[in-house]
Parts: sequence; structure tokens; C-alpha cells
Amino acid sequence: MAFTYFFRDMQTLDFIKEYAIPELRNRQHINIWDAGCAMGPEPYSIAIIFRESMGRFQFRNLKICATDVDISDQFGKIIREGVYPDEMVKRIPPEFLKKYFAPNGAPGMFKLADEIINSVSFQREDLLELKPPREGFGLIVCKNVLLHFKEEERVNVIRMFHKALSPGGFFVMEQTQKLPKAVTGLFEPVVSNAQLFRKG
Repeated sequence: MAFTYFFRDMQTLDFIKEYAIPELRNRQHINIWDAGCAMGPEPYSIAIIFRESMGRFQFRNLKICATDVDISDQFGKIIREGVYPDEMVKRIPPEFLKKYFAPNGAPGMFKLADEIINSVSFQREDLLELKPPREGFGLIVCKNVLLHFKEEERVNVIRMFHKALSPGGFFVMEQTQKLPKAVTGLFEPVVSNAQLFRKG
């Protein structure tokens, strides 16, 4: 089980906050897909960033579909409970930790606020089956996954993401990955120094 933690890639979260949220937060329904979510710190970090940018009632329109192949068969339970050890939360900005987490009784364990937990649902998903959980996503995030695929597999998965995005929707990749040439025409880069794209 790969180790991960909250707010792992702050630069990408900042770009989502600056470019994607202003366009998405006024939608009647805000649907996000985090593909390759592991134990949940990434989709929950995204949820916190959105919550900070919108009111309580507006935030209820946000639904994050978190998926992973989940060989361990543990991710769903962990995500539903929203309880994480200190080593996963210690990099969270202190104001967010205080606002959205509370000690869970056991030493060194913290539980997420129900408001954040309720914004994320988990399902097992093998991206190579090319079956998105739905269509009409305003934002798709896929990091630390595509690098494990062959070039043709990456192209097919990204084409699936493109189809699953709503018009003008955003796509985020791992910083170390480049968009394959075969799919560059499907997206427009939003910024020059990050793998943040908009559906063309």
C-alpha cells in the first residue's frame, strides 16, 4: 500500500483553487473524479480546498467520486471512516487541521469532519477497463497512476477522461508526466508550469 498524505502537492491544489474553482463553484452540480485515490488524502484535500472557497450550502453541490483499483480491499473502509494517523495529517496547514480534523480517541489518530467525508464517495475502478463511473465531470484528477501504464494505455485512458469531462472541464495530471502527443489536441494547457488542462 503506497504511502500518501494530505496536501501532498500544494502547487497543484493552488492551481485548482486559482483556475478551476472560480469556474466550477457556481455550477448547480459540481462533479469531480479523483482516479487513483489510494486511501483518500488526495480527494479529501481537494474537498477542503473547495470548501474554503464556497459557503456551506454551495458546498453541498460538490460530489467527489474517488476510485482506485484497491488491491488491498481496504481503501473504501478507510475513506468512509475518515480516520487518519498523525503522519498523514501533519503537513496540513495548521488552520485547516484545526478546522476540519479532531482527535479520534486513539493516540495520534484524527477524524475528518463529517461535512468533508460526506462530499466523497469511493468505488473500486480499474482504469484500463475504460469505463468511467459517469460523465459530466467538471474536474478529473489522475496522479501517480498513468506513469505505470504503457503509452497506448495512457492514451486510451486520457481519451476516456476527455469523454467523461463536461465541456470546458479541467484535467490534472502528475507534474512529472507529459500529455502524450496523440491526445494533445484534446486539451488546452491552462498554465505553462503545471499539468493542468481544459477540455478543448
